[in-house]
Amino acid sequence: MDTTAEQFDQLARQFFAPVYPVIAAQFLETSKISGGLCLDLGCGSGYLGLAIARLSNLVVSLVDSNPEMLALARRNIKEHRLEKRVSTLLADVHRIPLADCTVQLAVSRGSVFFWQDLPQAFSEIYRVMAPGGRAFIGGGFGTPEIKKQIDEEMVQRQPNWFEHLRENIGPAAPDKYHTAMSQAGIADYYIDHSPIGLWVVIKKNNSSVEF
Repeated sequence: MDTTAEQFDQLARQFFAPVYPVIAAQFLETSKISGGLCLDLGCGSGYLGLAIARLSNLVVSLVDSNPEMLALARRNIKEHRLEKRVSTLLADVHRIPLADCTVQLAVSRGSVFFWQDLPQAFSEIYRVMAPGGRAFIGGGFGTPEIKKQIDEEMVQRQPNWFEHLRENIGPAAPDKYHTAMSQAGIADYYIDHSPIGLWVVIKKNNSSVEF
């Protein structure tokens, strides 16, 4: 889907806004992480990371490879008065410019579907995660009610909306992530897959754990 940064931000504000606080709360509840450093990878204009900052004591870095999206993210940081705990970082998920074991929480909604080298990207995420850290990478809508509302709105804008969803979070989608995680040599993960989303959930441990 080709959109300008402003058009992307308009979609996020108008249609997807209900999603971010819901999935942010779900990630925080699942992980039990409330402090430290959070990365919002492929953040776009930053709404997921901002929601996490509002709901926790985490310091949040909004990471994107598009300078125009980060300019919008900085505008949104200022609008939400979160300059003290939220910043932006121009970077590619395949080469995250952070030291090993420094990130308590990594999240990404919608960006993974565009990553060119999934094993490399997941390896980088795993590298920067601290022991006991969590990552939630994928796409989803939070609740069936929110998904229904967004579906009704988006199908009017994109006639192929449901085909797009099937490709990204449909029945066949988990296989490529299992393959990517195997190629990356990461065992500490599971895939949370349902009609309203698909998330690769990683918990970094000192040894592999059965989920």
